[in-house]
Amino acid sequence: MRSVLLTSLAFALVLPIAVSAQSLGNLPGDASSLFTISVSPQYPAPGSQATLSFLSSSLDLTSSMLKVSVNGSNIYQGSVRPVAVPLGKAGSVTKIIVMLSSGGTNYFQTLSIQPQDVVLIAEPLSSAPVLYPGKPLVPLEGDVRIVAIANVRNASGKAVSPSALSYSWTVDGVQIANSSGIGKSAVIVASPLQYRARDVSVSVMSPDGNLVGGDSLSLSPQEPSIRLYENDPLLGIRFDRALSDTYTIDGTEATLYAAPFSLPTTNGLPFIQWFLNGSAAQTGNLITLRPSGSGQGSASLSLTASAGGNTPAATNLSLIFGATRSSNFFGL
Repeated sequence: MRSVLLTSLAFALVLPIAVSAQSLGNLPGDASSLFTISVSPQYPAPGSQATLSFLSSSLDLTSSMLKVSVNGSNIYQGSVRPVAVPLGKAGSVTKIIVMLSSGGTNYFQTLSIQPQDVVLIAEPLSSAPVLYPGKPLVPLEGDVRIVAIANVRNASGKAVSPSALSYSWTVDGVQIANSSGIGKSAVIVASPLQYRARDVSVSVMSPDGNLVGGDSLSLSPQEPSIRLYENDPLLGIRFDRALSDTYTIDGTEATLYAAPFSLPTTNGLPFIQWFLNGSAAQTGNLITLRPSGSGQGSASLSLTASAGGNTPAATNLSLIFGATRSSNFFGL
């Protein structure tokens, strides 16, 4: 899993694992009924590794020997344990033969893994400053748009058009039927509750059903916040340094910019209200402060940002004005 704000659980997709089995020893019957093979992750990425694990209720695996061959080459021989299998590029077929020796009899199973390249991208519908270099955060009480980027190819390397693929979406283990179907490569899901996570997964299938796979990720919401920046007349908004605690107005006026983070924008931009000494001053992202009179003084500046009935964000700043600018060798 991928897990951090947005946590991707996987970065790719595979063809469903086709497993065929046969017994070549003295004991007749299908070897798949004697031991099973599980593959992890369910959708390994191209160029990655898939791990084979073995389980049996009929054979004593602790005293058995295992041999695994990939595309005709032996990659493991020894006691029974999980085995990592290297995979090729998207659409390439990795053919695996597993031989399990127990009680003097050899049992065989064959399977194929065909990795595909599918990635889920989370696009939170939340606030962030214009030209903000980072990614918006998952909002509380908001929505997130999830987009599946699918590069599905057959064994010859020919790509299948994403619009022709069938997408099946699942949120917290429940299939979302009305958001699934051919060409439905995106879905909008509600943000999880505070301190909770929401798992979103998709399975993708080609029109003929031969190529299939998927990806998944986990969403974690962030509390909304609001930060203040100085709007310099020459340099513009100083996003490189957020203001906190105290701000000194050196000249005749100063303009500050408020940037709300992680507030939902499903129903429009957040509403920002400024307060000066506890009294409502103005609304909007920008406020210009002009001290009046002579001498030194101080004031309190606060503001709130809200989006409908959702949890608001607030911050405070102490203002000092009329102070004599210090001067030293560097003019600071």
